Amino acid sequence: MPRESTSQFAPSWFSVFEGQDSHGRENRQRALDRLWRTFMQARVLIATVLLALQVYLLVSGTGGPDWLVLVCALHVSAALAALLWLRPVEPSRRLRVQWLLTIGIDVLVFALLQYFQKGGFNYLPLFALPVLLASILGPLTLGLATASAVTLYLLGEAALSAPLFSEVSTARLLQGGLAATGFFIVAVLANQLALRLAREEAVAISNRDAARAQAQVNELIIESLSEGVLVVDPHGVVRNANPAAQTMLMGSTYPQSTRLLLSARDNWTGLAELVQETFLLGQPMESEIDIDVDELTTNRLFARTHLTSRHGRKEGLCVLFLEDLRELEARVRTEKLASMGRMSAAVAHEIRNPLSAITQANALLDEEVQTPGQKRLTHMIAQNAQRLSRIVDDILNVARAQPSQIEGNLPAIPLDDHVRLITREWVRQNQAKGKLGVHTHAPQALVRFDPEHLRRLMINLLDNALKHASGQASSIRVITQPSGAERIRLSVWSDGGPLEAAVLRHLFEPFFSSESRSSGLGLYICRELCERYGAQIAYQRTVLDQREGNEFYVFMPATGLSQRVSGHAGRSMPPGDSVPALTRPPGATRPGAPLSTR
Repeated sequence: MPRESTSQFAPSWFSVFEGQDSHGRENRQRALDRLWRTFMQARVLIATVLLALQVYLLVSGTGGPDWLVLVCALHVSAALAALLWLRPVEPSRRLRVQWLLTIGIDVLVFALLQYFQKGGFNYLPLFALPVLLASILGPLTLGLATASAVTLYLLGEAALSAPLFSEVSTARLLQGGLAATGFFIVAVLANQLALRLAREEAVAISNRDAARAQAQVNELIIESLSEGVLVVDPHGVVRNANPAAQTMLMGSTYPQSTRLLLSARDNWTGLAELVQETFLLGQPMESEIDIDVDELTTNRLFARTHLTSRHGRKEGLCVLFLEDLRELEARVRTEKLASMGRMSAAVAHEIRNPLSAITQANALLDEEVQTPGQKRLTHMIAQNAQRLSRIVDDILNVARAQPSQIEGNLPAIPLDDHVRLITREWVRQNQAKGKLGVHTHAPQALVRFDPEHLRRLMINLLDNALKHASGQASSIRVITQPSGAERIRLSVWSDGGPLEAAVLRHLFEPFFSSESRSSGLGLYICRELCERYGAQIAYQRTVLDQREGNEFYVFMPATGLSQRVSGHAGRSMPPGDSVPALTRPPGATRPGAPLSTR
């Protein structure tokens, strides 16, 4: 049957789904299969009933010819074959044999039963089945053609049953005409109802797909939020919680696929009271709450509640928003220190001119003085002026974008020698004698690193280790060792306690610190210095001498080997200390793994 698209009543319900994507085509195919199976089952039922009726009439001797039983048996067989083996064909395609094996067989069988009927049986209503089948599963043209075939049969049967223009013939023709009109009306109405239902189904499918897509987008947004979101019912049961809220409340131990009761946990009492007060007053609330995640971690949260609206009334569920106050304070501190950084860059730029004047005046003064004491003073002024100049340059460099790699004209320096010099200076300045153990195991390694920047890197790491170390003998360790053929590993280890999860997430970020008096720039500067020279810095929890501790390690590209042969390879300070193997506690990262800090 050709595709119909010119007439208002030409399309079938199936044409509503045309033009859709593969998902839409699957939906329309499933709908066609469902309708086809329903009609085929109805045909089998009707054919079975007709066969039973003909058998009864044959036994009672009140029916028509005996061969009608064979016709009904063949009809049952054809209906079963169509149900089991035939597949529906899209109405937009040309007429196939299966339409003749369904509609044509039904019309022929019903016509034979109607023509050879006896005992007052009327099979006229059965013609509605092929008309409905053609009108709903096919275009309107097929439905009208089926109704026309039934009409021709009814009028022909009426004309042959009695002399033309006789009273009986006229009555039969009138009855056939009325029945035919009804079939035409049924064909048109069934086709239009099928079209309307199909349009509504297509709209419903489209709306459902849009709703599912929007729900997936909303779920993705909520899952990726750094702000915690909890959904709580009036009984205090947590219906849903995003990963950020789970981490804030219970860390990695939050049970999945389990609804929790706020009042069942002592450390959630503040949240439970806030939710109860929100339901009681019927308005949003907010409060600052402390949550003890474990023995070592306490999260300070800012909680806000909102009630869902249903039919204009405040009821249903309470949505609880949680924000980490430490992160809020860090953002505020970032904004303040960013403005201070811009100001310090401007100040550093203004310091350059008087610093240059001081350097020149000191050089002139050095030419005039003669005594060793005066020479020593001018030398100290020159050294500190140079250091101030480098600090000014560093501040200005941080304010400007820095390349990830240094220029190739920087000379390579022996790492172990500089590490020993820096650690000795740090021990004298911090009175940390006995607390620090230095173990150098790369005596011939050369790295391209500015000595002053290397000093700043190690001083920051050592100062950070001193703040958290226990203060016992060798509670801080500095270790250098080769890591493959192209890298050198420099690590600073201390026996401090484990870091909180909230601190680990922002470890190398600027202006973030676990201490209120710290600017949070130490580790950030370490990372920036490492990246400037192509090095990598990372953190892990390790075990050294059967003591757990925090280790910050740096991988530096090795540029070659020193030409001198060291006679004290593996030299350590203090003497007698050895470097035990670093082991990892459960869950620690693999030592030596090149980690990216960005």
